[in-house]
Amino acid sequence: MRLKNRVALVTGGASGIGMAICETFAKEGAKVVVADVDERGGRSVAEGIRRGGGQALFVLLNVTREEAWDNTMRLVLDEYGKLDVLVNSAGIALRDPIDETPLEDWERVMSVNATGAFLGTRAAARMMKKQGNGSVINIASIFAQVGNPVGVSYPASKGAVKLLTKSAAVQMGPYNVRVNSICPTYCETRLTEAMLRDPEVRARLTSLHPLGRLATPEDIAYGAVYLASDEACFVTGTELVIDGGFTAR
Repeated sequence: MRLKNRVALVTGGASGIGMAICETFAKEGAKVVVADVDERGGRSVAEGIRRGGGQALFVLLNVTREEAWDNTMRLVLDEYGKLDVLVNSAGIALRDPIDETPLEDWERVMSVNATGAFLGTRAAARMMKKQGNGSVINIASIFAQVGNPVGVSYPASKGAVKLLTKSAAVQMGPYNVRVNSICPTYCETRLTEAMLRDPEVRARLTSLHPLGRLATPEDIAYGAVYLASDEACFVTGTELVIDGGFTAR
C-alpha cells in the first residue's frame, strides 16, 4: 500500500499505459481519477477498480482544452479535497517523415502530447503549490532521448514534455512539488498494436532491446508508483528511462 489514501489523477486512463497505472495505483491504495476522452473505456476501468475493492471514479477529459482541465480540478477538489499525484499519460502517435508531414498532423500531435501535458502540469501545480506537496509524472518516451527513424511530431512532442518537466521541477521545488518524467520504450498498447502485428517488425524491434522483449504497460506502471511514492521524495526534474536497455546501445 505504497500510495495509501493518496488521490491520483491519470489522463489517458482508459487504455494502455494509463490504464495500467490506474489499476496499479489502486492496488497500492490510491484513490484514482480515471480521465480520458474514451468515456466507455474509462468508465470500464473505474468500474473494474471498484469491483476489485479499490476506489476510483471516471471523468471525461479532453487534455487539449483549458476549460476541461479547470472543470476536472474542481471535480477532484469537491470529491477529495486534494490532489496528490497527476500522471499525464494521454498521447497519440503518427508515423510522419519530416518531408511528408502535413502541418495539421504536426499540430494535432503537439496539441495532445505537449500542450496536454502543459495544461495538466499547470493545473496540478496551482493546486499542489497551495497544498505544499505533490508529484507530477509526465509520460515522455525514449524518443525524447534519441532520434526516431520514422516520425517527427511524436519525438518532438515528447522532447517538449521532457524539458517542460525539468523547468516545472525547478520552479515548483521550493513548494515541495516534485515533477518527473518517464521515458518508456516500445510498449504493447493500442498505439503500437497495428505495427506489432507484423512479425518481422515485432522481431526487429524486440532485437533492439538487450533484455530481449518489448515493455508491458505494467513495467511502466511500477515506475510511476515509485515516482508517486515517498520512496522518491528526493527525486525531481529527472527522467526515469524504462526501456530494456534500448538507449544503452
